Amino acid sequence: MQPSFQSDGRVRCTVAIEHLGAAVPSRVLLRDAWLTLGRDEFRELVLRVTSCSGAEVPRNFPLRRDGIRLFTRFVKDGKSSVRLGSGPKHVQLLFSNCPPDQLRRFIQMLRIKFKATQEGIQPVSDRTRLLSGLPRTFDTVSPVQARDLQQGNVRQALADVAGTPTRGQTLRNEARKRARVESLDGNQVTEIEPTKKLAWLRHPKTTLTQEQSMVLNAVLSGKNIFFTGSAGTGKSYLLKRIVASLPPNSTYATASTGVAACQIGGTTLHAFAGIGSGKAPLHQCIELAQRSGVRLQWLNCQHLIIDEISMVDGELFDKLEAVARTIRKCEDPFGGIQLIICGDFLQLPPVSKGTEQAKFCFQAKSWRRCVHLNMELTKVQRQTDKDFIYLLNAVRQGRCTEEVIKQLTATKTHKLERDGILATQLCTHKDDVELMNAKRLKELSGESRSYKAVDSDPVLVKTLDAYCPVSSIIELKLGAQVMLTKNLDVSKGLVNGARGVVIGFVTEGKGLPKVRFLCGVTTAVGLERWVFKGPAGIHLTRQQLPLKLAWAISIHKSQKQLSLMLELENRRGILLLQGMSLDCVEISLARVFECGQAYVALSRARSLAGLRVLDFDPKVVKANSCVLQFYSCLRKEPFLIQASLNSYIKADKEN
Repeated sequence: MQPSFQSDGRVRCTVAIEHLGAAVPSRVLLRDAWLTLGRDEFRELVLRVTSCSGAEVPRNFPLRRDGIRLFTRFVKDGKSSVRLGSGPKHVQLLFSNCPPDQLRRFIQMLRIKFKATQEGIQPVSDRTRLLSGLPRTFDTVSPVQARDLQQGNVRQALADVAGTPTRGQTLRNEARKRARVESLDGNQVTEIEPTKKLAWLRHPKTTLTQEQSMVLNAVLSGKNIFFTGSAGTGKSYLLKRIVASLPPNSTYATASTGVAACQIGGTTLHAFAGIGSGKAPLHQCIELAQRSGVRLQWLNCQHLIIDEISMVDGELFDKLEAVARTIRKCEDPFGGIQLIICGDFLQLPPVSKGTEQAKFCFQAKSWRRCVHLNMELTKVQRQTDKDFIYLLNAVRQGRCTEEVIKQLTATKTHKLERDGILATQLCTHKDDVELMNAKRLKELSGESRSYKAVDSDPVLVKTLDAYCPVSSIIELKLGAQVMLTKNLDVSKGLVNGARGVVIGFVTEGKGLPKVRFLCGVTTAVGLERWVFKGPAGIHLTRQQLPLKLAWAISIHKSQKQLSLMLELENRRGILLLQGMSLDCVEISLARVFECGQAYVALSRARSLAGLRVLDFDPKVVKANSCVLQFYSCLRKEPFLIQASLNSYIKADKEN
């Protein structure tokens, strides 16, 4: 099923119609249907279900005041349901496989229109309907107008949906743990869904930039696209919006590593492909992908998202493309799957094999055949200082001018410590980080408190550690330097990478830590949940404090493993920094050994004033010449469409 991109009054999804009150309950399933909100000849709201194939007669379901309940617990998964009627006869409509963003807007419009209808239109009795000579009509509802929002009960309904309690209220309110069903007329409320989840229904506060909107529109039009940009241009945010705009059942979000996949709620590219490390010959990779569970994923996939593409080897990309065509029995690029690829080749190169030079994905034989549109995000949102943005852009491109050297050298004298919060040291090797954090924690006096994660599958702890940005066990003391690993409240500055210090522990319950953050907020940090897809597509969860020790963090682990999979996961340290902005950071670049590594480290700082470079050496600023040439061509020729594909098709068949 292709995604629908209609107005908020119409969405395309799977609809199940259940007649629960009949003597013999019945169920009709329409796998591909239009769900439309409209009005009948009496101007009452009606939900119409229409099969996209036209094989079924359209069904109308009036939305009357009595006995209407809306279930919104799984809207973020593209699922919802409405129960109509009361007593022994009632109908339930279950919606699934709907783009979550569209479903959210549809439900919000339904609520607004229903509330406005309550005050503006009197209900029509069944007798009046029978005696009326009016012809049957159905008109799709108009977009939400200002007069709709002026209704008092509409504003209250939106407040009920959009209201997000403070974290303190969350900790005190045990009812937050229950799910919630709301009757649209407001008369019946059964607590079974947390308000926090209902808050997800509101429109995102952050709007897309013009560049980001162009990328999203290109994706929704079905184009195979690669979008890139420097650090801080909102690639991760845009990727999440793209995921929410596509049908869940046919969309697979992947990334080159588990941590990056966790950030977009997906799985690793290797886990999706089912071909192991991808080092085996093509015929063996195809055999592995022919296994029933793996083959089903390849066949179901209509939209494949690949994040951190810069770390994917070009040869692996060619193998995946050939596997896709073979499994799906389709000679279109990537077997007809729409590709949405994201990453910055100037940040993280593929893992090299011994002395062999790494091959980037854009150097793959099938790249130009598969990717028809390249777009670059240029508006930096993480940093606002134009001078700092210019400095970072120069370092990204491997240019180290006298002005760049002067500015970075001058940061050595910056005083970053404030309110007991020390600067985080960013190191190139993970071993140094672990030793420093363990040593500094041990030096603190007082009792050590240990917090153990609650995992959905304790047997897969190692897998969870590879995917999740927090450890299975976190040890804290009074005075411990910590940082957030998840956005809690962006408006207050409680974002991924926010720095703080533990100033105490809550006496009751689990003894949650109280943290004073550099943004000025002091709060008890509660447990958070991470959900992602593990091996074979199973959903894994970890519930843990969104904190990690922050005297030091790594931008790279020290040892490289022989296995490609282990080597990719070995970069988890640097990927923890992706999408992270640090308030105050101290960097040692003496042991930088890869192109782009210095840039990744420097770009994590929000400002030049919050950065201290201890031992800057211009030699560590370097960029791959092949990548620079690729970006130069990309800016000149964003539409990379070949006039003739014969040579590429032939080359692909030889892979």
